[in-house]
Amino acid sequence: MTALDGATALATAAGTAAGTAARTAARTAVGTATIGQRPGAPAPWIDDPYSQALRAGRGPLFLRRADGWLLPLDVERWCAAPDAADTGLVYRCLRGPVLDIGCGPGRLVAAIAATGVPALGVDVSPAAVARTRGAGGAVLCRSVFDRLPAEGRWGTALLVDGNVGIGGDPRALLARVGELVAPGGRLLVEAAAYDVDERFTVRVEDGRGRHGRDFPWARLGPAALRAAAADTGWTTAEEWSADGRNFAELWRC
Repeated sequence: MTALDGATALATAAGTAAGTAARTAARTAVGTATIGQRPGAPAPWIDDPYSQALRAGRGPLFLRRADGWLLPLDVERWCAAPDAADTGLVYRCLRGPVLDIGCGPGRLVAAIAATGVPALGVDVSPAAVARTRGAGGAVLCRSVFDRLPAEGRWGTALLVDGNVGIGGDPRALLARVGELVAPGGRLLVEAAAYDVDERFTVRVEDGRGRHGRDFPWARLGPAALRAAAADTGWTTAEEWSADGRNFAELWRC
């Protein structure tokens, strides 16, 4: 069995392992989230506004910075079937297996798997994991910085819907993804709608007074993404826009 065959088998087998992994991760999250937390406060990624919005399939939902800046989150689009821009991404995932990092409710994982290409989603939210499984996608409840199956053997990775901001340090994230993909592997990334390069602390709010905990986040526009990619061993092979969204295809040097 080749390394790529092994990665494909792991991605396919993950559909069976995902349920156990997700339940274990959820129990761990519940157990640790309450430490130092005020009574009645929502556990992060368990009963927070993000989880509730994913279960309902709709917002309103926002990222809020400490200075009051708000970024609306497109929950309805995430929970719907892939749109034209998403479908363009799916058809670029010809080199499998595919790892969708921060897969959310799993629309891309399920769509890619439906084409016959093995795909696995990872997300820290048990609600996202449950929704992805319900859509028929293989998924694990883990952070991209946790140990993952088939490290160094994924043909393509995805960072869409703003997920290049995961962890608040895009260069650290891009370097980590470089460890996950195979030599010559690809990374499909969605950049911000305009040129921006910022790191900040945010929390998720529902517009009705409920919010989750603070966490680090970042946003990169096309130029900043291109620079961060070059700094972390990626080559920008192509950039394009669709339905007002900006994307780039990066190749591992």
